[in-house]
Amino acid sequence: MIRKLAAQRLMRVRARTDIEMQKHSLIAVAVALFATGCTMAPHYQRPDAPVTSTFPTGGVYDTQPGATQPGQQQQPGSTSAARSANGQAAADIGWRNFFVDPRMQQLIEIALKNNRDLRVSVLNMQSSQAQYRIVRAGLLPTLEAAGSGTRQRTPLDLSSVPETITSSYSVGLNASWEIDFFGRVQSLKDQALATYLGTTQARKAAEIALVSQVANQYLTVLELDDLLKVTQDTLKTAQDSYRITKLQFDNGTGSELDLRQAQTVVEQAAANLQAQARLRAQAENALVLLLGEPLPADLAPGLKLNDQNLLTDIPAGLPSDLLTRRPDIMEAEENLLAANANIGAARAAFFPQVTLTGSVGTLSPTLGGLFKPGSAAWSFAPSITVPIFEGGQLKASLDVANIQKNVQIATYEKAIQTAFREVADGLAARGTYDQQIQSLERNTFAEQRRLDLSNLRYTNGVDSYLSVLTAQTDLYTSQQSLITARMERLQNLVTLYQALGGGWIEHTGDQPRPADAPVDYGAASAPVAASAATAG
Repeated sequence: MIRKLAAQRLMRVRARTDIEMQKHSLIAVAVALFATGCTMAPHYQRPDAPVTSTFPTGGVYDTQPGATQPGQQQQPGSTSAARSANGQAAADIGWRNFFVDPRMQQLIEIALKNNRDLRVSVLNMQSSQAQYRIVRAGLLPTLEAAGSGTRQRTPLDLSSVPETITSSYSVGLNASWEIDFFGRVQSLKDQALATYLGTTQARKAAEIALVSQVANQYLTVLELDDLLKVTQDTLKTAQDSYRITKLQFDNGTGSELDLRQAQTVVEQAAANLQAQARLRAQAENALVLLLGEPLPADLAPGLKLNDQNLLTDIPAGLPSDLLTRRPDIMEAEENLLAANANIGAARAAFFPQVTLTGSVGTLSPTLGGLFKPGSAAWSFAPSITVPIFEGGQLKASLDVANIQKNVQIATYEKAIQTAFREVADGLAARGTYDQQIQSLERNTFAEQRRLDLSNLRYTNGVDSYLSVLTAQTDLYTSQQSLITARMERLQNLVTLYQALGGGWIEHTGDQPRPADAPVDYGAASAPVAASAATAG
């Protein structure tokens, strides 16, 4: 009998040991699954770039400018020796090294501190990072302290005890944890992280674009200054000619036809002067909007349009380089990664959802008895939810996730194609503007000489005054075309610098800042959340 009892006890001990081992195995599996962070998201593979492996060549692309070497003709449109990029990529050239105008540098610095669109992009990035932290917290158990008290009266005819007023008080800790067996929460976390990283690249793209926008708007102001100067000179010359012609007409030695022809030049120049003054004021207003504050009174001295000595020989590299230099392309890829992770969450929704909840504390019918011996209470309530019939909702959600990924693939490919086109356009323009400006300079010289000769012939009575007016008008048109071409050439260099990924660092040789780093050029700025590496 004793042996039989001993054998039964041994069997119970073994059974209990087996149960404990099974529990530990299940816990180990759960911990392993949680630690590995496995998901049901598809394996990500970067789509092939839908562009050729090189930028266009031949024709206008074969006449790219280079830095001036000793004994060579200097770059057109510049009165100072041309500077060389020394083979550095645009992303490695600081904007203070690309732009040499002290006033332009000061304006860019002001805009980086105060531009409201840039502030919005930074705030969107901060909001996205906070959302990522919210989703990431779902991987961890929640623990909260809770206390409650109830006092209830039950009618005597419904009460099974003589007491009709009962009280209950409790205090303790509540815990809850969703065991992410199928990676649903992990996929949502990956999606939120990719979305956050996409907003950091969007902020970077906004800052690079702002540098380019301020520079281009400043060049527009300089162009209008030059146009106003040419128009004022033309108007003064036309007014002098008009006075002479009117004096001749009043004395009977000139015709009314000559008088009216001279008047047309005066009125046209006067009208152009007002139009250009209006455009100049509006261009300055646009610049102020980019800066985010009025133009300061202590602006540094600036250079004239013809003295803006920008780097002209920045190498274009290969189209594949744009994948790592263009933040808009990296943003599109992060959005694609987010869509890919969302598929994992949609797939995991088809599988059971396991949640562990429990509480531990004290329970007593009186408030003073909460912490007396024997008042301890606990509960453990694991639950599992298995989808059986959802009316096709889960299948539709998965279809939506797959379609959204295809949309992001197309968006990513379009971003690459757009970047390729922008660089190719910039190279085509860079290969033609120098020759165009040289021709316009020769044409302006010829028009000036033509005007001088026409004046001489008219003074000697060889030709009519119409030839003088025609030459004067053509010279005015040629001067305006030359100024506009010089401005467009400079703006193309700025835009190409941006298209190649330049404008993120301040000085050449600086360590590039993380995409979520705050702007700080000697002034306090709003704190930005920690980098993605820290947050992840």
